[in-house]
Amino acid sequence: MKRVISIWLPRWPIDRLCRERAQESAGATQSAAVGPTPFALIAAGRRGPVLWSVDCAAGAAGLHCGMRLADARALCANLATEPADPMSDRKGLERLALWCNRFAPCCAIDGDDGLLLDITGCAHLFGGEAALMNEITERFVGLGIDTRTGLADTLGGARALARFRPQDLRPEERIAGFGEVGGAIADLPVEALGIAIADAHLLRRLGIVTIGALDRLPRAALARRFPCRKQEDGVLLRLDRAMGRCAEPISPVARAPACMERLVLSEPLIDRDGVNAVLDRLMPGLVATLDRQGLGVRNLVLWCYRVDGGAVRCAVSTARATRSEDHLLRLFRETAGTVDPGFGIDCAALHAVRVEPLEPVQPLLTENGHRCGDVNLLIDRLRARLGTDAVCRLEPVDCHRPEKAERETMPGRDPAPFSWPGVSDGPQRPFRLFDRPEPVDVIAEAPESPPRLFTWRGACRSVARAAGPERIEPEWWADMCERTVRDYYSIEDSDGRRYWLYRAGRCGADRRSQPRWYVHGLYG
Repeated sequence: MKRVISIWLPRWPIDRLCRERAQESAGATQSAAVGPTPFALIAAGRRGPVLWSVDCAAGAAGLHCGMRLADARALCANLATEPADPMSDRKGLERLALWCNRFAPCCAIDGDDGLLLDITGCAHLFGGEAALMNEITERFVGLGIDTRTGLADTLGGARALARFRPQDLRPEERIAGFGEVGGAIADLPVEALGIAIADAHLLRRLGIVTIGALDRLPRAALARRFPCRKQEDGVLLRLDRAMGRCAEPISPVARAPACMERLVLSEPLIDRDGVNAVLDRLMPGLVATLDRQGLGVRNLVLWCYRVDGGAVRCAVSTARATRSEDHLLRLFRETAGTVDPGFGIDCAALHAVRVEPLEPVQPLLTENGHRCGDVNLLIDRLRARLGTDAVCRLEPVDCHRPEKAERETMPGRDPAPFSWPGVSDGPQRPFRLFDRPEPVDVIAEAPESPPRLFTWRGACRSVARAAGPERIEPEWWADMCERTVRDYYSIEDSDGRRYWLYRAGRCGADRRSQPRWYVHGLYG
């Protein structure tokens, strides 16, 4: 059964602003909620500025989010304000969600002020669900962030427990046992379901105040009276999701790994060289898990979680699936030096993001078999050192034009359905092929004859030998501008340099347009 933790950050915009300013001034991270002067962030409203977020002092003075600034000034004359920054709030929440992957591999953003953690199968790593809830609360307090948590079988149930249970309860008192979410949220107000404000007001006018009372109503009448809208879920759907009668998906900020290994450090790691030691401890366990499942890894990510609430990502990829411990460690050593530990790393996790089946392979005694494996290892090391997009390979394309007969692709992709032609399958091709053929001026004995002299790049060259022509016809589906016949010649000049020239167009086909000559490549 799924277990979900909802983390509510009631004063997130102010806490985020205070944390950033504390980090900029290199001071201690402390929430703005403990300041003596009431403080609020404001945003534009329909009838003037409104309060976007308030601290504890402002809340104690009777101020709340959504209140007009003029009314707030009337209640609290010494109110300090600053403009809100929703974009920075969102980006900060995304960074915090990545940091929360230290508790569970699946973490999602819940609105503008909350997070959701799917802790299914993770609680035992922290000593149980109650211990995990306390760990999360203590970590957020250390970051200077006011938080409320709730745990249940459903997203809606956990959200309701976190946001609407009394604030003076301990974190472990906000836990709904397995299959007990209905009883745990029955006495909570209907607003805890996250329904539309108009629907909540109508239910209260009808005398339906709690979720338990709502759940006892006939379902058909409830669905007819409160239908689903385009942008908002209906009351019945919200109720069923909270009770666990229908599923509610989670959209994690980072892809959940297929396999992972986690390490909690007793003391924060502040040395970059220590990251390699962390990898040496994490890699054997992950490789053993892959071996038991018959899998190989293609993308591997090391997450380093810092004590200041940041998360640093270090990733490597391979051209082919592998579970070679030495090879993977060698790849990480190329990039682990870029990890910034900040004020210290106290937790690390190694995620196998992309895996593929990997069957045991009998080693070949031939040289070609070893050479193929060595090439893949070389590709992996080059990509780790130079960047993923810095290394590519060529694959054949079923096209007559030489300049379009190949294309660049990333190493490790499925091979093309066409194979490279053998050396004996046709005429010899030049060692260097130009991306674009370059025009040349040619003097020939006859229009159909190979050139005797040609001028290329300002120099006149005399032809000593010529072989050809090799005619290459265009594809029948090609555009009219590309449907030109080419006659290729292998040319050697008097200095021994060899060229690959072609004549574009048919001789005598149209007297108004004479064939044009181009140099397309160089031999040797």
